[in-house]
Amino acid sequence: MNTITIGVIREGKVPPDKRVPLTPRHCQQLQALYPNLNIIVQPSPIRAYKDQEYWDLGITMKEDLSECDILLGVKEVNISDLIPERKYLFFSHTFKKQAYNRDLLKAIIEKKIQLIDYEVLKDTKNKRIIGFGRYAGIVGAYNGFLTYGLKHNLYKLKPANLCADRKEVEEELKKVVLPANAKIVLTGYGRVGHGAREIMDLLPIKEVTPDEFLNDSFDSPVFTHLEVEDYYDKRGGGDFEKREFYSQPDLYKSSFPKYLPHTDMYIPCHYWSNKADYIMTRDDLKKENVRLSVVADISCDIDGPVPSTLRPSKIADPIYGYCPSSESEVTFDTEGAIAVMAVDNLPCELPLDASEDFGNELIKEVFPALITDDSDKIIARGSQTNLEGELTEYFDYLEPYLAGEE
Repeated sequence: MNTITIGVIREGKVPPDKRVPLTPRHCQQLQALYPNLNIIVQPSPIRAYKDQEYWDLGITMKEDLSECDILLGVKEVNISDLIPERKYLFFSHTFKKQAYNRDLLKAIIEKKIQLIDYEVLKDTKNKRIIGFGRYAGIVGAYNGFLTYGLKHNLYKLKPANLCADRKEVEEELKKVVLPANAKIVLTGYGRVGHGAREIMDLLPIKEVTPDEFLNDSFDSPVFTHLEVEDYYDKRGGGDFEKREFYSQPDLYKSSFPKYLPHTDMYIPCHYWSNKADYIMTRDDLKKENVRLSVVADISCDIDGPVPSTLRPSKIADPIYGYCPSSESEVTFDTEGAIAVMAVDNLPCELPLDASEDFGNELIKEVFPALITDDSDKIIARGSQTNLEGELTEYFDYLEPYLAGEE
């Protein structure tokens, strides 16, 4: 059996990312699972897991990764760091034709690299098998309650990025004291939505149905978690058909504004298609009966379905305000402003826990196909390019993008 050498690269993108695809424990676990597997880790001063932690478990550390067959990272790799004729796994942010990464994909083609993008790895049912979405949901929901406390001068939570780990985050949540009439809405399920639910489950907030949320009175804080059929209706009437909604979202219109007079905080965790109707409009937020005061926008679609999300915010300065009347940014504590939390790299705030969760999925869902048997074409379908310097058949739609025509 031939030896396969895997390299864990040092993250080179600025601002730095402390996450890793494989923790020291994961490296040790993989080498026990696959006797023909050799792992080399490139030293890094910025990782949440220190070099010494890899050394302590007997993991080889080397600056030069040229002997590696497969290289793993998290974010985009700097073009100057790419090693030709290798397999790479990382989030490339190219498959949606992102203009700012066109040169990266061009370089990958020129260097005859097989790019396996985590974001497009799917099972036989076309469902994504790996991502950091769970921790985006966890940190985003936590930041929502941090924002709510600051907006209404109720309590102060320690920022998640200053917490040692998730355990400390959960301790901080004990400070949350909400008004008895507080009402919260979540949209979206999947990894992100379920991650947000983990935070909701740690707080004394009762879950109610959408109908109860709109029509009943409560003497304690409540939340409702909406399915798409709860906030989209078919244009012209008729039954909601989920399959049709996802294939032809333009046939449906948003009914979300009916929740605005009843909602104090909105936590969007959904995936939104630009073919779909906006969830709400700027005019919707100008109405006098709107109660919304906090938006923790985990989905973070800029100037799109949630109009208060004017821009992404930074971990160091996560909150800004949106003034509905002027449709402009103000300080979040301005009277009448909606406080917006729109950090777009939320898992980076808990890099230890997020890396642990990601590596677990990587070992379970990806490595069997990567190392032994790819009969379900998980790796093949997730490869944007091949080792011959070509786009694969699954991504040939990127040809015009590569040529600068799109």
